[in-house]
Amino acid sequence: MTIETIPGLLAQEAHELVARLYPICRSITGEGVRQTLQIVREIIPLTVHEIPTGTPIFDWTVPREWNIREASIRNSAGEKIIDFRDCNLHVVNYSAPVKARVPLKTLKEHAFTLPNHPHWIPYRTSYYKEDWGFCLSDAQLQSLPEGDYDVLIDSAFKDGHLTYGEYVVNGSTEEEVLISTHVCHPSLANDNLAGIAASALMARTLGQMSLKYSYRFLFIPATVGSITWLSRNESRASRVRHGLVLACFGDGGKVNYKKSRRARAEIDRAVIKVLEDAGEPYEALDFSPYGYDERQFCSPGFDLPVGCFMRTPHGQFPEYHTSADNLDFVRPEFIGDSIKKCMSVFELLEHNETYLNLNPKCEPQLGRRGLYSAIGGHTDGKIRELAMLWVLNLSDGTNSLLDIAERADLPFSLIHDAARSLRDHDLLKERPPVKL
Repeated sequence: MTIETIPGLLAQEAHELVARLYPICRSITGEGVRQTLQIVREIIPLTVHEIPTGTPIFDWTVPREWNIREASIRNSAGEKIIDFRDCNLHVVNYSAPVKARVPLKTLKEHAFTLPNHPHWIPYRTSYYKEDWGFCLSDAQLQSLPEGDYDVLIDSAFKDGHLTYGEYVVNGSTEEEVLISTHVCHPSLANDNLAGIAASALMARTLGQMSLKYSYRFLFIPATVGSITWLSRNESRASRVRHGLVLACFGDGGKVNYKKSRRARAEIDRAVIKVLEDAGEPYEALDFSPYGYDERQFCSPGFDLPVGCFMRTPHGQFPEYHTSADNLDFVRPEFIGDSIKKCMSVFELLEHNETYLNLNPKCEPQLGRRGLYSAIGGHTDGKIRELAMLWVLNLSDGTNSLLDIAERADLPFSLIHDAARSLRDHDLLKERPPVKL
C-alpha cells in the first residue's frame, strides 16, 4: 500500500461514514458526541474521556451537559410545521427547554433564517447564553399566517460531562504528530463530518505502518475541547513536534493551509512543499488568533507547531453553517484528495532526515558506484542526477532533506529518493536525532 493508492481505497469509505454520522445531533457535550465516538470506535480503538461539569480548565470551566429529545412548532390547527426529527438544524444548538403558546411576532423573535438563501436552514448556537430558538427556511417563515403557535423544545441541561476521543498510533519515538478534528457540529457534512471520517481512516491506516513519530488523534468539541485536552496534558504537550487541525475537508475548493503561529515551523514548510509539489492551486494563509482549535494549540503559553488544513475556509462558501452543507456537497473524490495530501505530509515528516556526506571533498565518482546507470534508466535522468548533487553538496549535518528540496526547488520525493540511493552506496549517513 502506497500513498498513491491509499486515497482511492479510503475515499468512498469516508463518504459512507459521513453519511452514517450525518443524522446525529451533536453539540459541545451530550449523547450525540458519545454516539459519534462509538461509531468511530468501530474503526479505531478510541479512548473516550468524560470530564465532569464544573472542572476548571485554565480560565474556563467545563459546561453543563446538554441533550435534546424532541422539538416542534405547531400551528393553531395543531399541525406540526417544524419537526426536529426532520432536520436537527431546526433547533438552535444548546437551546433552553420551552413549552409555550406564542403569537407569530414572538415566534419571529426566536426564529433564524437566511433571506439570501430562502430555502436553506441556518445553523445557530447558544452555547454560553441561555436562550431558545428555531431555525427554518426564510420561505417558510414568510409564509406563516398570523396566529398563535405551540412551540416545544424538550431539552435538558445537567451536571454531566464533556466527552472527547483520543487515539495514539505509537511510533519508534515519543515525539508526536497531533491531528485534531472537532465533533460538535450536527448535520453538517463538510464542517466537520468529513474531518471526523478522514481522521478515523487515516489513523487506522497509519496503525498498519512502521513509523518514526507517534500520531495522536483527537476528536474533540471545538474550543472547549482543545482547552480541556491542553489543561489535562500540559506536561506532555512538549512532545508535539508537528500538528494539524482538520476542518472543511470534503468540498470541491482548492486546499487552504493556515500556518502555525511560528509561521516557518517544519509542519508549515512540509504542508506547503507537498502542495507545491502537487502542482495544483492552493493558498497558504498566515496565522491569526481566530478560527479553529489551532488558536488554542498556538496560544503563547504553548506555541505548539500546529496549522490548519482545510479546503475552502470557514465562512467563505455559501453552504457554511447551513442545511446546504449536506451529503451532496461533499464528494468522495474531494475527501480522497485531502487524505492523499495529508498522508503525503506525514510521509514527508517521516522521511525528513538530516544526513552527513561521507565523501565531502569534491564530488564522489558516481559512475563507478553504479549510480549513473541507475539514473540512466529514467527519462528524467538529468533531474535525478541534479537531485543527487544537491543532496551531496548540502548534506553537511545541518540541512534536512526538506531544506535541500526547498533550496533546490525540486520535489521532496526526488530528493528523498536521491538520498536513499546515496545512503545505500555508503556516501551518506544519517545524523543522529536530536533528543528532546
